Parts: sequence; structure tokens; C-alpha cells
Amino acid sequence: MTTSTAQHLVGSVLVVGNGGREHALAWALSRDLGVTAVHVAPGNPGTAAVATNHQVDPLDGTAVADLAERLGVDLVVVGPEAPLVAGVADAVRERGIACFGPGREAARLEGSKAFAKEVMAAAGVPTAAARVCTTAEQVAAALDEFGAPYVVKDDGLAAGKGVIVTDDREAALAHAAGCAQVVVEEYLDGPEVSLFALTDGRTVLPFQPAQDFKRVGDGDTGPNTGGMGAYTPLPWAPADLVEQVVTTVVQPTVDELARRGTPFVGLVYAGLALTSRGLRVVEFNARFGDPETQPLLTRLTTPLGGVLKAAATGRLAGHPPLEWGSGAAVAVVLAADGYPGSPRRGDVITGAEGEGVFHAGTARDAEGRLVTAGGRVLAVVGTGDDLTAAREAAYARVATIDFAGGFCRTDIAAVAAAQEDS
Repeated sequence: MTTSTAQHLVGSVLVVGNGGREHALAWALSRDLGVTAVHVAPGNPGTAAVATNHQVDPLDGTAVADLAERLGVDLVVVGPEAPLVAGVADAVRERGIACFGPGREAARLEGSKAFAKEVMAAAGVPTAAARVCTTAEQVAAALDEFGAPYVVKDDGLAAGKGVIVTDDREAALAHAAGCAQVVVEEYLDGPEVSLFALTDGRTVLPFQPAQDFKRVGDGDTGPNTGGMGAYTPLPWAPADLVEQVVTTVVQPTVDELARRGTPFVGLVYAGLALTSRGLRVVEFNARFGDPETQPLLTRLTTPLGGVLKAAATGRLAGHPPLEWGSGAAVAVVLAADGYPGSPRRGDVITGAEGEGVFHAGTARDAEGRLVTAGGRVLAVVGTGDDLTAAREAAYARVATIDFAGGFCRTDIAAVAAAQEDS
């Protein structure tokens, strides 16, 4: 923790959202000595332990701005993608309140994959070759052009489940048929990496990289999910990975959006593939990723409120690099029976109290008991001197939590930990 940052008064903060990412943000903000109060809207039972929850429709920009004004907060942090794409950050800024999160136009970087491809082409950012398709005939032609494995992406927001990667051409066609517009891409080989970077619309300040696990089952089997776990750091990644991503991906993208008159203020999430032909962008998100945020913020020692406010107020230039604790962090997601299809709800959860357990799909029932209320229920973070120790801590904590039908992947960070030990 740098003294200058710790001494900087952030004031009170309102976090918008109700998932695991928002719990992690509220937890980290509550530990920043410059933050005087943390509010979350609508929040969840986990955020209630570190902040004050308020009922609001997170997609209603007027309602969010009214709440921020009523609370007199100094900073609003918009967590999920849907409110950003809906223009909630614009509504907050129109009231003269500092807001961390891109406006509606800049948030199209996540809200439309076709728009993201257009921006990348203009900025010279390396990404997969792709075709934007609106008819079945166009989809069929693109699938034949690129061949298997087939990659078909819903152009709009789909809660992390709008992508299919398959060798089954009929399955690819069926997925496309359920979407108004899709992007069909060439398949990218190689491991995937997530890199977050804060930006005030000009300056870029990167996080350390993380890796998440999208498939529901061990060994990367089964359908895509919003993410079943994540870990950081990546001992196998190239030493210059962060510098390379900032130089070739994030900064050119931020510059291109500024050139268009729609500066991106907030967090650029670059989903990347380290292919045999070099670095390629798989996707952009316009907010903190879930579940990568949970292990990343667990390791971050730079006070979060100060750096988010600096980004929101155009003062990132000259900010020192983010500082990190030693060791590693591993997040394991506990999901409800039926996820990612139709998850069960209302099952009583036991053992979820304490540090390192971030709530995503939880609620309180009429008797005040903690119950499941979504597909990804909890993210459990373990820390240690290395990935092996962090994995052991995470899975030991998972073993103390129970709810009917709950499950998790057992192999989060296993391969990287084995490489680290060898």
C-alpha cells in the first residue's frame, strides 16, 4: 500500500449490482482507509456484511442516480455489464457524480461483438477472423469458410453463455438460429488469459493476469458457464505478457474509442488467446470479470477506492503501478444443481460465513436462513505462498460449505500448480 494513496480521501462509494463481483468490490472498498462508507444496490447477503444494501433496479439509470444523490456518495461503481450497456453510468455522470464505468456508447465494446470487431479493426488490434451474420445462409457459409471447431457468438449480452465452440455443425447452426445476429469466428488455439486494465479514457493501468474456467465440468467438459473458477498469478505466462497486452490491445482500443468521441472510463477486460500465431483477442468485456475479480482483489494491496476514483475523475496519469501481495489466490465456484441450465433455488446453505467466501446467487428466506438464489452461488477464495497451497486452502474451505445439489469443479488451477511444482 502506498502512503500517498492510503492517505487520499475517497469518501463514500455506491456499488451497483448484486453478484459475486460486487461482493468482492464492496469487500475491497471496505478495506480502503480512504473510503468512509460503502453502499451496494441491490446487493446480496454477502455484501450486507461489509456494506449497507439498498433496493434499486440496477438497470434504471434514473433510480440509481437518485439513490446516489440521496446518499450523497462521492463515487459510483457500476459492476455488471447490463446496466452499463443500458446507460446507467451516463445517468450518474449527468448528476455531476463521479462514476467508474463506461457510458452506453463505449460499453458497446461488450454489448455488441460486431462493434468490438469494428473497433479492433480500426485500432489494428489482433483478433480472430470473423463474419457478422444475420441469416442462416450467412451462418452456414461462414461455418464452411472457417471449418471446425466452429465458434458462434451471440452478438449481444448473454451472461457469459452466448458462445458455442463445437465440432458439431448442426449444434453451431442451432445456436445461431436462436440469436438475432451472430459473429462466426475462426477457432483460436492455445491457452486463454484474462487481463483487466483500469482506464480514465486515456491512461491505462493494468492488473496482473488471471485465468478462468468457462466449461462446467472437470477437464473443460460440458457447456459454457459464466465461469467456474479462476486463479492468479499465471506462472506459465510470458514475462512480458502484461506489457504486450497493454501496448497491442488495450491502449490502442482505448485510443480508438477516445478518437470516436466516446471515451471509455472504467475497466477494460481483455479475454485473450495465446495462440501458435501470437496474441489474439477472444472478447472484450466492459467491467470486472466474475470470478477473476475475487482472487485478483484478494491479492491487490493498492487501496481500491483511490484508484477507481482516480480513473473516474481523469487522474490516472502518473498513478503508480498497482501493487500485489506475494503468493497466489485461487477461486472455486460452488454452483447450484442444474446450472448452467435451470438451477435449483431455495436450498439452505450452511458454512458460508467468514472471509474468502463471496456471495453471488444467495438470498435470505422468510426465516432469515441463507439460501440459494442463482446458478453460481458462491466463489470461495484460497490464498497461499504458491498455487498448490492456494488450491488446498480453497478446496478445504469448500469442504466446509454445504447445500443440496451443490457442486464445483475439482481441477481449478490444477495444471498450473503442477507446472509450478515441476
